[in-house]
Amino acid sequence: MSEHLKWSERTFAFTFPAEVFPEMIERVRGTPARLEDRVSSIPPAILTRRDGERWSIQENAGHLLDIEALFSRRLDQYLAGTEILHAADMSNRKTFEADHNRATIQSIQMNFRRERTRLVQRFDDLQPGTFAKVAHHPRLNVPMRLVDMIFFQAEHDDYHLARISELIRLFDKS
Repeated sequence: MSEHLKWSERTFAFTFPAEVFPEMIERVRGTPARLEDRVSSIPPAILTRRDGERWSIQENAGHLLDIEALFSRRLDQYLAGTEILHAADMSNRKTFEADHNRATIQSIQMNFRRERTRLVQRFDDLQPGTFAKVAHHPRLNVPMRLVDMIFFQAEHDDYHLARISELIRLFDKS
């Protein structure tokens, strides 16, 4: 059983300056490559194997793809000056309905890389002051600057990459 703190139980302190936005962008820019590095040599039977009712490696990867639409929508909201960010579907219905285990890992990776590249390009095109824009995050119930949202996204990426690594270690022993 994992000692990994559930995503929904995590809290965040956004105390860094907005001027660290280039480093935050680099973190999210690198996720597709890190994902590919972790899963490229894993056999499909391991990629799609579930740990009880919990997501498989491939479903975790697919979830990263699924959540890109939320982050893109939230970026739109920051740019529009929206006060409250769109809430995430904490039931993860989209990921459950997608049936990512029926796809190939290559298609998930390709689609994730495409969507993440689009989002990062949008970040790259912004003026530095934009990263200090603030909106309210509904689940965390805190004001969140755009730079904080990018950090939050990077943390979410790392959470699922860590889970993928955990599953690789678990199934490598079986």
